[in-house]
Amino acid sequence: MSGGVDSSVAGALLLDAGHDVVGVTMKLWGGDSDTGCCSVSDVDDARRVAQQLDIDHLVFNFGDDFDRHVVAPYVRDHAAGVTPNPCIECNRHVKFDRLLRRADQLGFDAVATGHHARVARTPAGRLVLERGADPAKDQSYVVHMLDQAALARTLFPVGSIDKAEVRRIAAERGLRTASKPDSQDVCFITSQGGRETFLGDRITTRPARVVDTDGRDVGEVPAVELVTIGQRRGVGLPGGGPKRYVVDLDVAAGTVVVGSEDELLNDGLCATDPTWTDGPVAGDVLVQVSAHGASLPAHVRLDAGRIVVDWATPQRKVAPGQSVVLYDLDDRRVLGGATAAR
Repeated sequence: MSGGVDSSVAGALLLDAGHDVVGVTMKLWGGDSDTGCCSVSDVDDARRVAQQLDIDHLVFNFGDDFDRHVVAPYVRDHAAGVTPNPCIECNRHVKFDRLLRRADQLGFDAVATGHHARVARTPAGRLVLERGADPAKDQSYVVHMLDQAALARTLFPVGSIDKAEVRRIAAERGLRTASKPDSQDVCFITSQGGRETFLGDRITTRPARVVDTDGRDVGEVPAVELVTIGQRRGVGLPGGGPKRYVVDLDVAAGTVVVGSEDELLNDGLCATDPTWTDGPVAGDVLVQVSAHGASLPAHVRLDAGRIVVDWATPQRKVAPGQSVVLYDLDDRRVLGGATAAR
């Protein structure tokens, strides 16, 4: 229970289905937090909803796991010019690993969350991960790392209903989170300090030259570690000219390369550390490279433990560190995912 409306209603629906339910909130980030799902008010909301539902509420302190698997890699990646995806790493290492193991230790049958995704079963009895029923709120992209073992112990109670129905159920039951806005931000980045302050307190950021694709100097950025592939604003370029995007960067050399939108396009990408919902997949698929992006046709090859994606038509470069998630051609079922490489 994160303190949001989705996990609140997930608990209510599980009770309606006859399950024995215990609410759990994970204490992850011990620093300042005024966004995301780690603030004191969020924990308080979760506890009070548990009281309204008349279920026990526990708090598990997974701060060390969060620091090791989410915060430290976030800082390390930025220092190396990689664009991390901390919410996905939190799902991978904490919510659907550490929490599942704790649930096993305590004798629980399953873990349920408020994610908008669905778990289904094939006629052959294999488990599949599917998009949530509400296309606008689908979160299958951020839970793509779930394999058969994890899917067997995971429930997504709100995945088969849309967000309007979630809020209606919450309001009907008088839950205090019924009208609470959705969380959109990284929980350990404060709204006032932002990413610049957070990273500036942990690494030494350095200025960098901004050059065009012919190597000519066109500007400067104050911190190359904060730049990402595809970025258009905040790269020290004068206004009034044609749109230019970051098409490459080299942290070690202190160089950011900008180019036109056409120069941002490429024919494919390579991704490492693949995970699969039910075994490796190759061939024609749909590929999604951001949480709210479109799924695009591509051909996937497997090469020495990597995924090679060949786009059907050229697409914008994907920043290293971002998740590359594969869907079936019906755009419904998650097949697996990997991390975009340089």
